[in-house]
Amino acid sequence: MIYEAGGNSVQIAREYMDSLLVESRIVGAVRPDTSFRFLGEMFETPVMTAALSHLDLVSMAEGAKQAGACACIGMGGNGELGAVLSTGAKVMKIIKPYADEKEIFSRLEYAEANGALAVGMDVEHAVNTEDAEDSVVAGLPMKQPSLAELENYIRHTRLPFFIKGALSVQDALRCRDLGAAGVILSHHNGLMKYAVPPVMILPEIRRAVGKDLVLIADGGIASGFDAFKALARGADAVTMGRALMGPLKEKGADGVRETLRKAAAELQAMMIRTGTKDLKHMDPSVIHEPVAYRHG
Repeated sequence: MIYEAGGNSVQIAREYMDSLLVESRIVGAVRPDTSFRFLGEMFETPVMTAALSHLDLVSMAEGAKQAGACACIGMGGNGELGAVLSTGAKVMKIIKPYADEKEIFSRLEYAEANGALAVGMDVEHAVNTEDAEDSVVAGLPMKQPSLAELENYIRHTRLPFFIKGALSVQDALRCRDLGAAGVILSHHNGLMKYAVPPVMILPEIRRAVGKDLVLIADGGIASGFDAFKALARGADAVTMGRALMGPLKEKGADGVRETLRKAAAELQAMMIRTGTKDLKHMDPSVIHEPVAYRHG
């Protein structure tokens, strides 16, 4: 149970996800449409790749393109981003909160000039897990950005800007007020101990922001069944990370394509069994949350 996870946010999120039960509404159901309009582009699925790093991101992007999915990528230089964009995939580039702002501006400018779909920043990676010291990633020091600095980054580019790491109503409202296009609800693979699961807090955040902000659920999405639960609880899209890593290493782009297509098929199966004809008609009332988890 969640109380035995010892602060492991990855385990907490997994146990919470598995606790959610789904109500059948299959009588009279029609074959559902999983197509997804995102930032003016059409995708076959709302399941995106997570902002992974230190992997073959070119193959990951190629697999995402073949599956009709958006590709998010994590840290790396402009050369790597250029190679990823050369696949023709639609790409969101997530940038680290570097202490040296020149690193940030360089990546923002390159992404905009070379056809990225969107950019973002994973603010949750600025400090270490066990203390409040600024983290160092791949030899580069990070810095927790102030609200003024975040607003400056958002205004520095014409691309839609997403803030990764928001995990509360307060953070989501701040991101909206700063001018962000959306937030990626995330604890960065457990960087914050005892973190509330993104899918648990989703309904509360959606009620607070309405339709003003794109909400993307990150962390622990291992299947289309997980994706359905997140979407039904208020997410516009989800990212899949850990579940792609093995297939990417073993089969490259083919592994990513196959995994994403399997997740899309599982999502469609859940949609038909709940009478959900398309992504615009997700109904949170089909999800049943055990009493032990209810809050707010």
